[in-house]
Amino acid sequence: MENYLEINKKSWNAKVEPHLKSDFYFVDAFLKGRTSLNSIELELLGEVSGKSILHLQCHFGQDSISLSRLGAQVTGIDLSDKAVEAAKDLARKAGTDTEFICTDLYSLPNILNRKFDIVFTSYGTIGWLPDLKKWAEIINRFLKPGGKFVMAEFHPVVWMFDDDFEGVKYNYFNKKPIIETYEGTYADQSADLVQDYVMWNHSLADVLQNLILNQVEITQFKEFDWSPYPCFRHVDEFEKGKWRIPQLGNKIPLVYAVEAIKKSS
Repeated sequence: MENYLEINKKSWNAKVEPHLKSDFYFVDAFLKGRTSLNSIELELLGEVSGKSILHLQCHFGQDSISLSRLGAQVTGIDLSDKAVEAAKDLARKAGTDTEFICTDLYSLPNILNRKFDIVFTSYGTIGWLPDLKKWAEIINRFLKPGGKFVMAEFHPVVWMFDDDFEGVKYNYFNKKPIIETYEGTYADQSADLVQDYVMWNHSLADVLQNLILNQVEITQFKEFDWSPYPCFRHVDEFEKGKWRIPQLGNKIPLVYAVEAIKKSS
């Protein structure tokens, strides 16, 4: 099998053009000033003006640029060279000084040697990583003492179900890579795309325990019975900007969020 990074880089490179054109990413409205950040992460991020922020797995940088608009000094990283190219173009058009680096997450310590007030990651990121121990070590490495880690992510219960949410198909625990082919994309189910990808499911324990073991103290943990994105095959917008799976309603968590502080000693 090809290296998983190469498979996933091809997949994410292929997504960039249809994503830029999709209503999901509302690029025109974004360039006119609309933020891409949601209440879930904004509440945990707090005041970011004047703060340095490292944004992990940033895609084409809308959240990074949104944070720059709030006064932060932001560095976004992503595996996809086409996404980073698009991110730099969006930042130029938006008039922000957001910095973008193309790299896989595990290689970041080889090319960046700074520490940040905040490390941020959100929505559909850790499933592309096989090893959360290494992920947590990188978060620890790039956080200043007393710095804050914030993540918002789809709940691992979601990834147990098949794409139509009709039954449990996948293991809650990270037992092996999930290697599949997907037609379309979460931002546009009708997009003319057929992509191979490699992913991993990560339990909440896998996430939280690896953070705890890397000098990062969990200060807030929240679960939500809605998603801020209509990114699943069947969704119902029960309130403006809040989606659920119709047949499951509020019975399962769709998103969780973590705030953690790096210990000073």
